[in-house]
Amino acid sequence: MTDVVWAAGRLREPAEPVVSALDPGLTTGLGVFETCRVRAGRAFALTRHLERLAGSLAALGLPAVDPDEVRAAVAAVLAASPPGTGRLRITVTPGAPDAPTTTGAPGARPVLVVTAGPAPVRGPAHAVRVPWVRNERSPVAGHKATSYAADVLALRAATRAGGNEALLANTRGELCEGTGSNVLVERDGVLLTPPLASGCLPGVTRALLLAWAAEDGLPVREEPLPWAVLDEVARGSAHLGLTGSLRDVAPVHLLDGAPVRPGPLTERAAALFRARADADPDPA
Repeated sequence: MTDVVWAAGRLREPAEPVVSALDPGLTTGLGVFETCRVRAGRAFALTRHLERLAGSLAALGLPAVDPDEVRAAVAAVLAASPPGTGRLRITVTPGAPDAPTTTGAPGARPVLVVTAGPAPVRGPAHAVRVPWVRNERSPVAGHKATSYAADVLALRAATRAGGNEALLANTRGELCEGTGSNVLVERDGVLLTPPLASGCLPGVTRALLLAWAAEDGLPVREEPLPWAVLDEVARGSAHLGLTGSLRDVAPVHLLDGAPVRPGPLTERAAALFRARADADPDPA
């Protein structure tokens, strides 16, 4: 299945150039993106993703984009997408410094690109510990920046080890997140997820689970976790889960290549999330 692409006001051929060679998004990795799951032809939780996109643009000092333009682009891409489309990506870069603006004068204008295609095919969640860390004091911590090479390399290492997600500590030796997911640890009858101060992404799925779990009476809370908690998961005295836009809530079945047992609260959280997400495609 070929991705459907929208850029500069219209649908494009997938191989058509859409970014200038001088765009800082290409030359320095300065840009932001959002990835949404596509459910029944709709981008799930699009409002929350657009709010996070706006926050990341502001944090990185990039111009805002018109949310109505983004919504129109998303609608056009999804209308042109075939059945089976499962992933939508919104990318914003600063634009080439000498590109003409709408007034005709030179000046950078943000570049908006929206694509849709198949969701990645994954088996059971298999997490792998990697030796690199997330810098919780980085200016891009907590934002989906397009300067993503460190995550790509970490995930590549996990893939070589047979996994489909890499787990990262932060510089304080705490469990932080995966390359594309937040983490849950089921311990002593409670589901725990690292706080945003750990440097983890404020995940849309994570935030929805915290809200929906509170309404359902499921014990989930934010709490700093030592990196060594993963040894408890390996021994079976704790359990691990992942949350993310393309994973929903996924109990981990393997850690570093060894089977681990999913926890009952994690499985209950996964079922709760599926039911609530199916009932409301754009939860507030």
